[in-house]
Amino acid sequence: MKTPKLQLVLVVAVLLGGCAAPNADGIYDPLEGVNRKVFDFNHTLDNRAALPAATYYKSALPDDVRTGVHNFLANLSVPVDLANDILQGEMTQAGYAVCRVSVNTTVGLLGVLDPAAGMGCPDRDEDFGQTLGVYGIPGGPYLVLPLLGSSLPRDVVGKVFVDHYFNPLAYLQYRGKFYVGLGQNVIKVVDQRSHAVSALREVERNSIDYYAAMRRLYVERRNAAIKNVPPESLTTPAIAALAPPTNKSVFTNTPAAPSDTPTAVPGASAPAPLAPDAPRQ
Repeated sequence: MKTPKLQLVLVVAVLLGGCAAPNADGIYDPLEGVNRKVFDFNHTLDNRAALPAATYYKSALPDDVRTGVHNFLANLSVPVDLANDILQGEMTQAGYAVCRVSVNTTVGLLGVLDPAAGMGCPDRDEDFGQTLGVYGIPGGPYLVLPLLGSSLPRDVVGKVFVDHYFNPLAYLQYRGKFYVGLGQNVIKVVDQRSHAVSALREVERNSIDYYAAMRRLYVERRNAAIKNVPPESLTTPAIAALAPPTNKSVFTNTPAAPSDTPTAVPGASAPAPLAPDAPRQ
């Protein structure tokens, strides 16, 4: 069975993480030798498939069409956001999630448009890995998984074993469900990559050690998400560019912003976040 094997890998990883010392970045990476091999495999696959597909997707489709696809995919995941907001005690954000899924699914034509953003209901990605982090569950050692990329055992548990139970669509049974899910995941990867193409290439060009740079960016971004710190307020520009895009569509009342260029400047003071998004202490 694949599931017990994955559970065993995660348990071993957590145990190793408890015994290992952090590296120069302060990140536990006891499996670095294996992680680097998997990273190289993923990087090769990314350069030969995902990034070219994302580049073509970005150049071939108008911004409005790509934004509509992104909005539709984001709307499908709002029930997951809502469940985790409630588990984290973030009732204001839970209200925003209810607003988004109800308004965008109806007035927004199944989520293709995003009128909820113009009504003051911002988008924010939440998952069970973040929920565990809010309650002080450590992430464990850094992992690089085939195809999935950077992760932590805590985040894998949330993504693989928990989050899909929060999505009502997961309980629907219909012919071809596997292929629909596969197509959705492929489009989601291409959509995410299309927003991060320039940032990824910039990080690679400016990194002495690309693996170490991506490891640090992933851990910093996850820590920021747990604390509700907006990525654009961090001093590392690439984190803002690699974070999932939110509310930058011509379908909202908010002016569009560049989706693949860093929005933060090193050393610049960060704008104060709105009250509902105030960082956790």
